[in-house]
Amino acid sequence: MELISSGDVCVSGHDSGPVFEEQPTGQIYPEGLTEGKVTLTCQARASPAATYRWRLNGSEVVFGADPRYTLVAGNLVITNPRHDRDTGSYQCLAINRCGTIVSRAANLKFGYLHDFPPESRSPQTAYEGAGTFLACQPPAHYPALSYRWFVNEFPSFVQPDGGRWFVSQVTGNLYVAKSQANDTGNYFCFTTISMDISTKSIFSKAIQLTVQPDANPRKSAPSIRVRFPAETYALAGHSAQLECFAYGNPVPKLRWRKLEGVLSAKALASADGPILTLPDLNFEDEGMYECEAYNSEGRDTYQGRIVVQAQPEWLQVMSDSEVEISSELHWSCMAAGKPRPTIRWLRNGQPLSTQDRVDVSSGSLRISNLALEDSGMYQCVAENKHGAIYSNAELRVQVQAPDFRLNPVRRLVPAARGGTVRMECKPRAAPKPTLFWSRGTELLTNSSRVTVSPDGVLWIYNISRADEGKYTCFAENYLGKANSTGHLSVRDATKITLAPSNADINQGENVTLQCHASHDPTMDLTFTWTMNGVLLDTEEPGQHYHRVEGKETIGDLVIVNGQLGQAGTYTCSAQTVVDTATASAKLVVRGPPGPPGGLVVKSANETSVELRWSRGYDNHSPISKYLIMGRSKHTHEWRRMRTEPHNIEGNAESAHVNDLRPWMNYEFQVIASNILGSGEPSMPSQMIQTKQAAPTVAPSGLGGGGGDRSELIITWTPMAREYQNGDNFGYILAFRKRDAPTWTVVRVPNVESSRYVYINQSLSPYCPFEVKIKAYNRKGEGPFSQVAVVHSAEEEPTVSPRKISAVALTAFEIQVSWDPVQHLTTNGVLRGYEIRYWRQHEREAAADRVRTAGLETMARVSGLRPSTLYHVTVLVYNSAGTGPPSPRTTVITRKPPPNRPPGNISWKIDGSWVTVRWDQVAAMDNESAVLGYKSLLCMQNNSHPAFRKIYFYIYSIYQTPLSRATYNQYYRDSLPGAI
Repeated sequence: MELISSGDVCVSGHDSGPVFEEQPTGQIYPEGLTEGKVTLTCQARASPAATYRWRLNGSEVVFGADPRYTLVAGNLVITNPRHDRDTGSYQCLAINRCGTIVSRAANLKFGYLHDFPPESRSPQTAYEGAGTFLACQPPAHYPALSYRWFVNEFPSFVQPDGGRWFVSQVTGNLYVAKSQANDTGNYFCFTTISMDISTKSIFSKAIQLTVQPDANPRKSAPSIRVRFPAETYALAGHSAQLECFAYGNPVPKLRWRKLEGVLSAKALASADGPILTLPDLNFEDEGMYECEAYNSEGRDTYQGRIVVQAQPEWLQVMSDSEVEISSELHWSCMAAGKPRPTIRWLRNGQPLSTQDRVDVSSGSLRISNLALEDSGMYQCVAENKHGAIYSNAELRVQVQAPDFRLNPVRRLVPAARGGTVRMECKPRAAPKPTLFWSRGTELLTNSSRVTVSPDGVLWIYNISRADEGKYTCFAENYLGKANSTGHLSVRDATKITLAPSNADINQGENVTLQCHASHDPTMDLTFTWTMNGVLLDTEEPGQHYHRVEGKETIGDLVIVNGQLGQAGTYTCSAQTVVDTATASAKLVVRGPPGPPGGLVVKSANETSVELRWSRGYDNHSPISKYLIMGRSKHTHEWRRMRTEPHNIEGNAESAHVNDLRPWMNYEFQVIASNILGSGEPSMPSQMIQTKQAAPTVAPSGLGGGGGDRSELIITWTPMAREYQNGDNFGYILAFRKRDAPTWTVVRVPNVESSRYVYINQSLSPYCPFEVKIKAYNRKGEGPFSQVAVVHSAEEEPTVSPRKISAVALTAFEIQVSWDPVQHLTTNGVLRGYEIRYWRQHEREAAADRVRTAGLETMARVSGLRPSTLYHVTVLVYNSAGTGPPSPRTTVITRKPPPNRPPGNISWKIDGSWVTVRWDQVAAMDNESAVLGYKSLLCMQNNSHPAFRKIYFYIYSIYQTPLSRATYNQYYRDSLPGAI
């Protein structure tokens, strides 16, 4: 049964059917929450105002039968919602006398999060250096949770720690790539659920993790343990997240790539983390994605596909229609989406199907022989598994006798002599009326100069003065008759008297196109210009086009700084209200060539490609040569490429590009030139990859040294992408003891590797090795580098310095000297010496230390205490540590300086001389003797030029506290000599 408000009939031009302004949206309500409410909104614009009804799961909500349901201005309010009675899909119906429309569906769901089980969790054990995970095992819940973990006590949350820890937001599990001894502790899974009006958090029982220490944790290649699904379905416009995490020692690093194209720029921020986030998905994001985990011991990869789907989206919708009775209605709807949406139709809220006069065919609705009862509100619904969208339109079936009041025939119709006039007759009428014209009492019929079209338009051709007069249109249907009259007035025709001439200019030049016209003096004349049919704006300042100011009959056009885009056909139109006269001219603009087209790569090998293109526009000046520009995927700037032939002539349409790098992605552009300059480059070619080849250069930066005992560490600079020449890339190291006959050869398969550690317990400390390196890939091996000498790890020196002496310089500083140690006895490269010193009655273990930065055999030690005995010893050190201490020596620092300043300072001025006197300082028994005194003088200028302040500072030698005297004296002039 169709739902239409009872009452009067919908009045055309006054009433209007409902149009939604607010529709209900889905909500999640916390299960078990008492004294709460849910409000589903629904508001529609309509005249007269709409009334509202609601459906739950297709059945009407009966207000009054359940007091928990109330209707407030169209909104449905549910008091104390209950999961067992109120869960479902809600739709609002807006109704008035013009028809009914149905809102989109809004789902009311109930959210919940149960408690973790009370049982204790089983303890877990891991070994230092190995990976492990703790399972969260969240309780039943809806909707999805967010997860965190804390250790020992809240809120000590686990942090990523450089990628060592990871919390999966899919399972809630806690993963650690490489366990450490200090990871031992009690771990709690902390979950949070978020709903529309509340959030809730709970945490699990503790999981005790014990990490067994290992003095020498085993290194291991990455092993991916958190994997995203093989296929991930996501909606366009939404976000997708892929998780990936690996165990390994050292902690693996992660990077993401898209195998079928380039990773979207919007994903780059997360491209080196455990969660790849793709916001605002579109169909270009669909494809295979790879997560790679790598460290110095190897690599591991995992791949999966993202499939992007989409909610329905309108491509074409229907619109309100007023159609005359007995005619035919045809509406179409088209929607895009993935999967492809299905389309159904509603009339006044009820489904429409094919029957009698109605034909429903997917996105098409036809109603033939329209009747008054077909009026109403229609809806087209497009839906797939991701949602539904609604399009509304109102149909009004019209019935009316002919009426010219809203659209009469024009009362005065001017026309130009010799021209054509068109007079319309469009009365309101339903069904469509019969139309005919008369001039005076003469009924007009079709002739060589007069035509009456089936839709009632009157055409008169080759007009003369004799055609002036009154013309009447008559309209008639079975409901009545009507007529309307207009007067035809004939004027002089407009003519072009000076037409524009064809012109030919170079780019950047100016040109004037002339256009003069005559016209009927009783009317205004205006000029307009078009270029290739497009109207030109001659009024906007700063543009290329300007009108010449002058007489009304002159409409010249000035083109300033002509560009290639201004070439074309220019048409001058001189027009009055009754006719238009036109004249055209062609403008040729010569300039640099346009961009070549159709650039393709026909073939590619290891170091060259063949390019083909088609000639672009020469812009009226022959092309003399071409340049080929290129860039790789890893560079941003275009550069000129080496080609065969070197100079590409203007009639060529192909060339070879040489000296490319193997296994590199390139794109190219072609630029054409002529005597007027170089043109715009072509569109870039499709990115192509040259074929693979064996490496041609050796890695650089070969060196090494250092490390732990019995280790030989070899380092190098990883090969840049442009020198790898192929996949399955790695390094081959060859090393041997200096002058040994045979080489030890090892393979390092990771392209990112920059270090190799060879361990042999029989290695002598600081033993020289000859080392060389080369690269390999799928196609073969490259050349070896030059041989470098690298030493095995050093050991602590076994000898100590001799002949240690220490001399007190001051109360606070001593000088220590010793004989040098021979380099050959240091188990490595001598870095310098370490001086250890400690006071009498202190332990040697608490000694302070000073290191020399080089091979000096003398050093000063400062910051000591006065009158104190110090023990001093000297050690030699290298990168492995320090050697044994030398025999110790002792030294006593000097007494401290006097603790009192000189007193009774006086002074006397004699011309440019100042004589200063003071009392001597007598040293105490525990102080150093006074050796002399130091006097300092400074003079400060004030704002007045005749005023000076002189400060005297008197010290006794040994830096006693300063005494300060201030001398103030006025002078009529400044002191001579400016002391």
